[in-house]
Amino acid sequence: MHKYIISCCSPVDLDRKTLEEKDIKYVYFHFSLGNDTYDDDFGETVPPADMYRRMLAGEVSRTSQVSVGEYTEFFEPFLAEGKDIVHISLSAGISGTYNSAVIAAEDLRAKYPEQKIYVVNSLQASAGYGMFVLKAAELRDAGLEADELAFWLEKHKKEEESWFFSADLTFFIRGGRISKAAGLIGSVLGICPLMRVDKEGKLEVMEKVRTKKRAIRRVAEKMEELAAGGRGYSGPVFISNSECRTDAEAVAALIEERFPGTKGKIHISSIGSTIGAHTGPGTVATFFWGKPGEDER
Repeated sequence: MHKYIISCCSPVDLDRKTLEEKDIKYVYFHFSLGNDTYDDDFGETVPPADMYRRMLAGEVSRTSQVSVGEYTEFFEPFLAEGKDIVHISLSAGISGTYNSAVIAAEDLRAKYPEQKIYVVNSLQASAGYGMFVLKAAELRDAGLEADELAFWLEKHKKEEESWFFSADLTFFIRGGRISKAAGLIGSVLGICPLMRVDKEGKLEVMEKVRTKKRAIRRVAEKMEELAAGGRGYSGPVFISNSECRTDAEAVAALIEERFPGTKGKIHISSIGSTIGAHTGPGTVATFFWGKPGEDER
């Protein structure tokens, strides 16, 4: 039994079994397809393949963050048990959920003055968010107290690298994350834009790469440039994909070839409903730990 709670939201894109084994608590985002509304429950109600099939058939997808009231209901039982909380949120550059969690925490501090609630903006999404949360659990199990863990996460969160590309820009354009003009040109020229989550936790297009094969190679090259230890990197690599596992496996194979220390440490997963509702199918995202200080690049 741990002395304090680590919690997160479902867009960590980990499976329920992993979260429960690591004793990480979670709260659901929500999404809609057409006229139906669901919890983002790690693909258990609506598997990713079904979600993308419905999106491609024309059903409109929308997401809704966790509300202040939902956070209050989620946090309060732990505080009532006398537990402190370290809650790690989806990037505030992508969603307003961080602000909702902060407001709920402020309200509850007045009611439970003896307990501590730390809310950390991960600056990450999808499996990068999951990798960050798992690192928090590792540090907790190594003996860090709640305040020490919150401090470590705030200090090191900008060191995580997030690079991704998409072979289908349809839903990036529809969601306004890529302009219609840029998307049209990209589609005509066969461009797979190389993107990242920047140091503010926002989506940023970095390069216009011709062909998916070159985009895969550029991810590995960016990792050579930015990974802690360069080609000697031996930390975890998380790769998430939206119904294009073959592409994710191609990225994984190239990384394992160039970074022998990652053998057995590459985790491939599906992009969940919250993020997938905006990317659509065809996106591959790669996450790894960068060099200290690389947040200023």
